[in-house]
Amino acid sequence: MAKLTESMTNVLEEDSMEQDIESPVTIHQPKLPKQAREDLPKNLNKECAKRKIQRYVRKDGKCNVHHGNVRETYRYLTDIFTTLVDLKWRFNLLIFVMVYTVTWLFFGMIWWLIAYMRGDMDHIGDSTWTPCVSNLNGFVSAFLFSIETETTIGYGYRVITDKCPEGIVLLLIQSVLGSIVNAFMVGCMFVKISQPKKRAETLVFSTNAVISMRDGKLCLMFRVGDLRNSHIVEASIRAKLIKSKQTKEGEFIPLNQTDINVGYYTGDDRLFLVSPLIISHEINQQSPFWEISKAQLPKEELEIVVILEGMVEATGMTCQARSSYVTSEILWGYRFTPVLTLEDGFYEVDYNSFHETYETNTPVYSAKELAEMASRAELPLTWSVSSKLDQHAELETEEEEKNQEDQNERNGDVANLENESKV
Repeated sequence: MAKLTESMTNVLEEDSMEQDIESPVTIHQPKLPKQAREDLPKNLNKECAKRKIQRYVRKDGKCNVHHGNVRETYRYLTDIFTTLVDLKWRFNLLIFVMVYTVTWLFFGMIWWLIAYMRGDMDHIGDSTWTPCVSNLNGFVSAFLFSIETETTIGYGYRVITDKCPEGIVLLLIQSVLGSIVNAFMVGCMFVKISQPKKRAETLVFSTNAVISMRDGKLCLMFRVGDLRNSHIVEASIRAKLIKSKQTKEGEFIPLNQTDINVGYYTGDDRLFLVSPLIISHEINQQSPFWEISKAQLPKEELEIVVILEGMVEATGMTCQARSSYVTSEILWGYRFTPVLTLEDGFYEVDYNSFHETYETNTPVYSAKELAEMASRAELPLTWSVSSKLDQHAELETEEEEKNQEDQNERNGDVANLENESKV
């Protein structure tokens, strides 16, 4: 019985081993307390619960800020032209149609009232009666005459006569007001169609920003490009760091804006944007990333807003393109893949590789730590040279003293020999 039990146990163990080898094993993570979950590495913790990132500027350039509790709404009406231009297309088209329809109906009603008060409706078909407007026999015909007058169509069937002074005055008023309405609404539609922000749709930013070494210095870089052949004139680039801070006095400043130098003092911020360019920010003592290392970067709650401005070559209007990078979109130890190649007589840009990056050897320390390590590496070198010089001088002194002692001993031995010979 004991042997049978032992053999069954061995068989079960062999089956379990075969099952472990052949079938995939699912390892279930144990349930940990909250403090232990927070202490997990980032790559494991972010899979458990991803923290929602609230952007200040979205990737498409739109600002994620809503204005609430605005009591001085009359200011929108004082600048009605800009208000109409800023409206969405569906509301803009609705207002466009409503303005023309209301003016046509309003003046059509007045034309009908004039004809009704003069008695033109009672003398329809009477050749001896001179109406205010010929062939106007109701409200519909008055509405059509209003449309013809304001749009200057002039079919020639309904015309105003010279026996109606009030109609002549109304004709002048409608012509002037119609010209104003046409200029206002057509101008509004033209400005909305030719808005420079549509030109900014063809200005692209790289999906990620990278941090790597360039010319022996730690740099933050991102790439910009223009999809059109027409250039952006006087193009310039700016960058802002959006991060909350607390002053020394205890004041909390939410979403504080700090300037990121991308070549303002050297002129590198003024771009000749013919082909994609990599914008570089050197991380030095004036940089807000001076003390941020690779391990500390994922813990930071910050956002980098980049702004590209310039004039549209075709229209001369200024356009602005925006994008942003949060901490999860900043890759440490990467560089951008080259996109410019030399073909037969021209340069070709491969936009399929515009957002691609590749990993490169980059230290994980912050720029401040790298500077301190470099300074410490220089100090022992100085100490070693001086110490070697001192040691060399000491050895020379010891050798001289030893030689002097040997000489004295030799002199003493010679003197003793001379005394002995004399004796």
